[in-house]
Amino acid sequence: MKAVVFRANKDIRIEEVRESKIERMDDALVRVTTSTICGSDIHIKNHGETMGILPGTVIGHEFVGIVEETGESVSGFAKGDRVAVSCIFNCGQCFYCKKGNISMCTSGTVFGGKAVTSEIPHGCQTELVRIPYASQIMHKIPNHLSDDDVLFVGDILSTGFFGAERGEIKLGDTVVIIGAGPVGMCAAIGAKLLGAAQIIMLDIEAYRLQIAREQNLADMVVNIKTEDPLQAILDATGGRGADVVIEAVGSSQSFQDAFNYVRAGGTISLLGIYTAETTFAINKHWRKNLIVKMGLVEVKNMGSLINLISSGKIDTHFLITHSFPFAQVMEAYDVMEKRLDNVMKVVLKM
Repeated sequence: MKAVVFRANKDIRIEEVRESKIERMDDALVRVTTSTICGSDIHIKNHGETMGILPGTVIGHEFVGIVEETGESVSGFAKGDRVAVSCIFNCGQCFYCKKGNISMCTSGTVFGGKAVTSEIPHGCQTELVRIPYASQIMHKIPNHLSDDDVLFVGDILSTGFFGAERGEIKLGDTVVIIGAGPVGMCAAIGAKLLGAAQIIMLDIEAYRLQIAREQNLADMVVNIKTEDPLQAILDATGGRGADVVIEAVGSSQSFQDAFNYVRAGGTISLLGIYTAETTFAINKHWRKNLIVKMGLVEVKNMGSLINLISSGKIDTHFLITHSFPFAQVMEAYDVMEKRLDNVMKVVLKM
């Protein structure tokens, strides 16, 4: 079967790979119908060696598909079921899983991510994916919903909501979101659901900020190329700063900015993927009594998010700006990486 394979930094290729098969009783095989290219896939393409990605890894982690086969111990699913799949697989039994830190599972990882055993975990940018621990990480797609309706529940929608949850948003809070990309947009969706009264979105791309306005995800937008974001935030909050800052970029500058934008006693939720070290001016910020949370998404809300989509309370179709057949995946990567044609999210159709 054909797949997108990581070979080295800045070297991904379409290759023929061994077809996935059932290897354990709790496995399922899912035939991919729709997948995406995420910003983290671009990070892997360019920095995979630093991130621990092994040559030969099939990348990709955000997808939906149809169950092709199930292992003997998989319950609740059968051949032909349409499913959305978590971007992270986890055992459910180790110390971390039992504590609810499923992203830290000692037997799991992100699909298409760093290998934690001798087996290289394969991702979804291919035809057929083996799903470990299938019963607990797959979710059935209601018949009235399309692939595109639920495509993001296994990753960026869960990630954005996780960032909002981690921000401990309370009814009436002012929330600043650094980065109006797909994850930042999903964080805004989460912030609205949790009761934020004012959402301020920052970005360098005018078209992204315009989308945030059009989708009613931001009460205020700031283009940091042309405006002073700190002054705008202070003016909007009586000089205090934001109750919650969600950082959805992953750069050294955005990290530093988050600490400048938050009020004393506020919360910073770091969602960005950091591929290099950064510094922290602890002497400047330690007296502000801040709560800072960071880390990989805990994909625990897929079922609830699907219910919210089903009831019309969440609609993420606006994020899909480009769709490619899988045969054109290299062209799709080029569009995503270079941010061509006002791209937000690139979808791959099998």
